[in-house]
Amino acid sequence: MTIAETIYAHVKAMPIEQAREVLDFIEFLESKSISTPEALPESVTLSRQEWESLQETMYVLQNSALMTQIAQSLATFNQGTGYIPSMEQLYALD
Repeated sequence: MTIAETIYAHVKAMPIEQAREVLDFIEFLESKSISTPEALPESVTLSRQEWESLQETMYVLQNSALMTQIAQSLATFNQGTGYIPSMEQLYALD
């Protein structure tokens, strides 16, 4: 008996809810194999919001001054020495 036949025999004997879980797992495994560049589609569709978000992220990542500011802010945050606005200042942001 092949592995596929063995799996099929087990799934046939399962209650439908368990069989659905097996199918979900199989589909999950199949989706992981799409991560190779050869398996990816030639094009994808993005919403305008997704496109703008990606553009903004790329801008920040490529801007060394912004990345330096982010690194410095992270360091002061981790040390607990960063700027902490007052509640009044936070409410003013609304």
